[in-house]
Amino acid sequence: MNDEISTTKPRPAVPHDSAAPFVIRHSSFLILLCTFLFTLSTLAQDPSLRFGGAIPQEVETVYERGLAWLASKQSDSGSWQGGHDGAGIDGICLMAFLASGEDPNFGRYAPNIRRALRAIIRSQDATSGYLPNSMYHHGFAMLSLSEAYGAVDESLLWEGGKPVRSIGQALDLAIRCASTSQKANRWGGWRYMPNSTDADTSVTGAVLMGLLAARNAGMDVPDEVVNTALEYMRRSTGKDGSVAYSGGFGGFGESMNRSAIATLVAAVSKHKDSEEFKATLKHITDRLEHSEGGYKEYFRYYMAQALFQGDYVSWQKWNAATARVLGESQSADGSFGSGAYETGMSLLALGLNYRFLPIYER
Repeated sequence: MNDEISTTKPRPAVPHDSAAPFVIRHSSFLILLCTFLFTLSTLAQDPSLRFGGAIPQEVETVYERGLAWLASKQSDSGSWQGGHDGAGIDGICLMAFLASGEDPNFGRYAPNIRRALRAIIRSQDATSGYLPNSMYHHGFAMLSLSEAYGAVDESLLWEGGKPVRSIGQALDLAIRCASTSQKANRWGGWRYMPNSTDADTSVTGAVLMGLLAARNAGMDVPDEVVNTALEYMRRSTGKDGSVAYSGGFGGFGESMNRSAIATLVAAVSKHKDSEEFKATLKHITDRLEHSEGGYKEYFRYYMAQALFQGDYVSWQKWNAATARVLGESQSADGSFGSGAYETGMSLLALGLNYRFLPIYER
């Protein structure tokens, strides 16, 4: 490089020449630093990952038709009737509305959202905090309350009627119910009922996601409760990324559902550096073409979130394929399967295209 610098040309006059080397060196350094930081930030975060890009038209179409069907099937009491009645189904349908950014206070579906919230809160046992009809329901209902907490104007929630309790009070009761149930469980997880003494990773994942969402919403969730449940999930995870159903010992059986759940709870609880997270994430990203025979809506719901949290590029591929499948399988009336559960879960499998629910933040 020295050969390119002519020593025969006179230097241009520079005011305050004694300071010029300092200014030039530091200006160059600042330019290099800014370039480095810009490049680093560009590589570190694709803006579409956080904020989302343009919503594919097939996703918009599926979602619009699905929400219209859910709104038409909601009862006056705010619940959805069918084969899987309960607070959890009401919570799933509630989240389907919130996930696409529907305004819970003044939007077109605000009355549906408020009715669903009232139904969930009214169903809660005022003493134990249990949200029926199982701890599956309890977990999903707790998750939905957490996602609504802070977004809903509670002065509008009861629409002139006598309030039963606030969303925050309902959440506090639900957290205490989960904590009390866990203390009586020798495995440190949850099963179907609050007084169950055995546990499985599917129910535990549902309750744990409700607790993590409540904590993210600012509720007081004991660390011990979360950590004990995470330890149960860890013990249930094999080195190959497979996750046992029950018993607390990893590596038995193959289930993409359970591996996706384990990936998700590890990511949301900020344990992406763990060996278990790496194993379950590899297990599901190596099988993007997998098609679940049973519980397909459940599988899509957890797979979408697990991939988004763990591997954004894999999620993009999986999401495009899923949008096509759902677009082709949606009934003419906008529903999926036989009722509200299948429709709500199918819509939530596409909800990450919108990025509105706090639990979807990466």
